[in-house]
Amino acid sequence: MRITRALSASLLMLGLAVAPAAADSSPTPTDSASADGDAPTQAGTSFRTATEVEQGQTATASGSTGDYLYWSFPADAGQRSTVKATVKLPETHAAQSWQVDVYDGLRRRQACQYGAQTRTAAADASSVELACTLRTVRAWSETWADDPLPGTYYVRLTAVGLTTADLGLPVGTEVRVDSKDIGGSAAVDGSLAEPLVPGIAVKSQAESDGSEDSSAVLSAIEPEDGWSSGWWSDRWVWTAIGGVLAALAGVGGYALTRGAGRPSRVPPGA
Repeated sequence: MRITRALSASLLMLGLAVAPAAADSSPTPTDSASADGDAPTQAGTSFRTATEVEQGQTATASGSTGDYLYWSFPADAGQRSTVKATVKLPETHAAQSWQVDVYDGLRRRQACQYGAQTRTAAADASSVELACTLRTVRAWSETWADDPLPGTYYVRLTAVGLTTADLGLPVGTEVRVDSKDIGGSAAVDGSLAEPLVPGIAVKSQAESDGSEDSSAVLSAIEPEDGWSSGWWSDRWVWTAIGGVLAALAGVGGYALTRGAGRPSRVPPGA
């Protein structure tokens, strides 16, 4: 009877542990596209003037070949972001190559895990599509590493290797950023004191001084549910499940090896 009660309690704990895991598997807000009614329709010309765009929005802009076009977006710990860009070319043009680069909050160029980061459009091509999937953002990293960290990321789109005749031709661009939540497999111990967002130091100082002046803050974008603290991940759920399974294994092993109980105290042949 005691073994049965122990097994029932263990199974109940397992059910409670699995329930958060099932809830965690639901899509994150960045997986679903947001309404594009308020999406940006222009691009910046430098890091400081980069146009802010939320994940899930399709930003559009008009420009000229030879321009550098900049956008910025927020990326939090555990997210693997994919930047997609489409360039609509003029009717008449020579073969030209386009490239999309992504920089983190420290303006370090981040390598793409996969995707066509640079593509060459033929002379008769009407558009060219580019893509760059970044490494998963880490909540914390060593100072010497170039791992992607939570904060603002910058997208730079430009043409490379242009001929003189193609300089200044009008083009249309579309940029979209989507992220996939990787979860506990990318979790690390530790977190940044603040995300790498322009002006975050000024904002933190103003909050500590009790000042309400936030005019010096250069970036206002952040994830819909705020920046994560970095300590929680679904690794806690799987750790709890592992502990429950270990308890079940211990109870089962005891039940198999305990035998029929204590030996009889009655002497044989009595």
